[in-house]
Amino acid sequence: MAKVELKQPIVDEISGYLNDAAGVVLVNYRGLTVEQDTQLRKQLREAGVVYKVYKNTLVKRAIAGTQFEGMTEQLDGPNAIAICATDATAPARILSNFAKTADALELKCGVVEGTYYDAAGINAIASIPSRDELLSKLLGSMQSPITNFARVIKQIAEKNEEVA
Repeated sequence: MAKVELKQPIVDEISGYLNDAAGVVLVNYRGLTVEQDTQLRKQLREAGVVYKVYKNTLVKRAIAGTQFEGMTEQLDGPNAIAICATDATAPARILSNFAKTADALELKCGVVEGTYYDAAGINAIASIPSRDELLSKLLGSMQSPITNFARVIKQIAEKNEEVA
């Protein structure tokens, strides 16, 4: 069996993850301790993020001709790739927060919602709250005027009861 045939299932696996991806981040993990790596993987897994280490040549084959092709230039040295299908900012947010405590972790680049970002762009995206947080803030701001109106009506009703 040829080497290409042995590696094709891995390329297909990478392509499968990327086809459904809303957010992808490429990181240099060189220098992380086993304990830090385990902790990072746990945080990513809890958020529904796939975090894998693949050979750079296999990743290059998988991203050739896709929206992720811009990441090809950064595929040198030991890299890990974090992919999330549901929350576009989750990989960037978790990896950026973790990099604050683990200096060895370096964010290289990523693709969020089809747009390529360098390391600075990924760090900026990491500051965006999650979709759930944004929705809860929106609902809170929509409920605030209604709640205040209800309090005023209640105070007026209580005042009228005292007078009567």
